[in-house]
Amino acid sequence: QVQLVESGGGWVQPGGSLRLSCAASGHSLDNYAVGWFRQAPGNERAAREGVSCIIRRDGRTYYADSVGGRFTISRDDDHNAVYLQMDDLRQQDTAVYYCAAGGATSINCLVERYYAEDNWGKGTLVTDSS
Repeated sequence: QVQLVESGGGWVQPGGSLRLSCAASGHSLDNYAVGWFRQAPGNERAAREGVSCIIRRDGRTYYADSVGGRFTISRDDDHNAVYLQMDDLRQQDTAVYYCAAGGATSINCLVERYYAEDNWGKGTLVTDSS
């Protein structure tokens, strides 16, 4: 089991930027896929939306159509972490953002059910300040 902690959320104006961090402990992320997911406030019963993911083994990255060109996922091998750079933020990006680690090896890393429930962080809130 890998422990994940997200950070970097906050208030941001439309068009602004934030960088989210996903720090891992307990296991190296080298052999995992790491995904960023989000869930809008008040939609706790809905599935979490896959935003971006990275296959750590070979560095392949995937993005949801809604964030392509605005978000960038990256890896930090020295700190066993994954980041999500979010630019040109919009009101519809307001959500709790979660990272998760799992064994997906393709674009399935954007799908929530490919991650065990124990391998999720507790989330960080990104809120539009407009």
